[in-house]
Amino acid sequence: MTRVDDLRKHFREVSLLSSSQATLEWDERTGLPADGAQYRADQVTLLSGLIHARRTDPRVGEWLDELASELDKGAKESTAVLRSALRCWKKDYLRDTKLPQSLVESLTRAITLGQNAWSIARPKNDFAAFVPHLREIVRLRREEASLLTTGSGPLYDAMLDQYEEGASSLQIQNVFDELKKPLIDLVQKLLDSKDPPRGSWLTRSYPIEQQKVASRWIAEKIGFDFNRGRLDITDHPFCTTLGPSDHRILTRYHADNLSSGFFGTLHEAGHGMYEQGLPVDWFGMPPGQAASLGVHESQSRLWENMVGRSQSFWNWALPHLKDFFQTALSHCDAREFFRDINQVSRSLIRVEADEATYNLHVLIRFELEQALMANDLQVEDLPKAWNDKYETYLGIRPTTDSDGVLQDVHWSAGLFGYFPTYTLGNIYAAQLFEAASKELGPLDAYFTKGDFIPLLHWLRKKIHIHGRNMLPRELIAQATGQAISSKPLIEYLTCKLSQVYRI
Repeated sequence: MTRVDDLRKHFREVSLLSSSQATLEWDERTGLPADGAQYRADQVTLLSGLIHARRTDPRVGEWLDELASELDKGAKESTAVLRSALRCWKKDYLRDTKLPQSLVESLTRAITLGQNAWSIARPKNDFAAFVPHLREIVRLRREEASLLTTGSGPLYDAMLDQYEEGASSLQIQNVFDELKKPLIDLVQKLLDSKDPPRGSWLTRSYPIEQQKVASRWIAEKIGFDFNRGRLDITDHPFCTTLGPSDHRILTRYHADNLSSGFFGTLHEAGHGMYEQGLPVDWFGMPPGQAASLGVHESQSRLWENMVGRSQSFWNWALPHLKDFFQTALSHCDAREFFRDINQVSRSLIRVEADEATYNLHVLIRFELEQALMANDLQVEDLPKAWNDKYETYLGIRPTTDSDGVLQDVHWSAGLFGYFPTYTLGNIYAAQLFEAASKELGPLDAYFTKGDFIPLLHWLRKKIHIHGRNMLPRELIAQATGQAISSKPLIEYLTCKLSQVYRI
């Protein structure tokens, strides 16, 4: 048995444990009784400890050194994929061995209890009840970051690198700065329009049972494989992978609003199709893992917005949707529906924000979590800091913490460094959509016919099959022929929304 075989066997066992933990976490988010949280914390804490012990097994370090030597000598099985796997394995091993198992287990327990506390606190608008949990999570994440940080860089960068490999907060800040002013100017121009869309088609009666059927239908139409996945309900939409052919997408529904469930499904299906396109024979190992969360988000935002909010998509989809919602949509016109679903407004909730203002929501979180990790902001002061930034960036101020600092699950899950990947995803998506259009021809011609396979196959070839073989910026550059740039996103938003607002 070669060292490659040893490593693959070992990490397959790690993936079995990891997917078992993910299954428990999926169950936690879809129906775990409140009183079951403590025992569930014990379960996932035990699993996280076992996973960490295997990932830091000294034999792994020895095998990696031996494999590197074999590849340097020109081993027969030497390939670019194997070399990239070695790079990622070594980086992950070095990172994991810096973290004591006790810290990993403490974080897992704090996060499990924190997510449960958040799910109770949000509907009650009770930030005070959540404070002790968030304070502990922040403390543990700062301790983790201090162990991972090299040199004099900010602690936040150690968190960020886990989600967007190779990126730094300074690099991301520079990209965001290029985006911020054009975006703010565009939003103001749209809000000054004399002919805005009314938005009335989305806020009618849409029975939830019919929404469930419509959501499954659209996910299947764009290419989500239900033989390898399923769609469920949760309080905060997400996608998770429980095995090489077990991909779960989750959304939420409101009986008086079509947007949340339908577009949430498109979004999560985009994530799910990326997972379904990764190499199955490398499941749980770098070549079978997503390149980054930013790249992952590019897939969901592309399908949700650039496909799902296009005029051509609704020229095809609306007649079908009328079969599901005959009363609400019987007299609806595709052009007016297209305008309504692209309405721009200053709003409080990130997941329901329009494309133009969405990135301002992300910027707020990016700045706040950097301050938390730098200890420049205390957990107790988060609500006021949050509300002040909303007033500055969006001109509105939350009146409740449920619609403010408590609206996202991420910090209860310890996901510091995650939020900026949402805007990176929007930027990548625009670049990918532009590149696909140049190579395949006008994509509207496909969407009008309900044909999404050419685009999905293009994404499979350019993004999915490469797994984590390249750094995110390298993957995007190879797929699009250009470095990371916010210009395609601004051009896309300006072109589409100028049509919507007739300016």
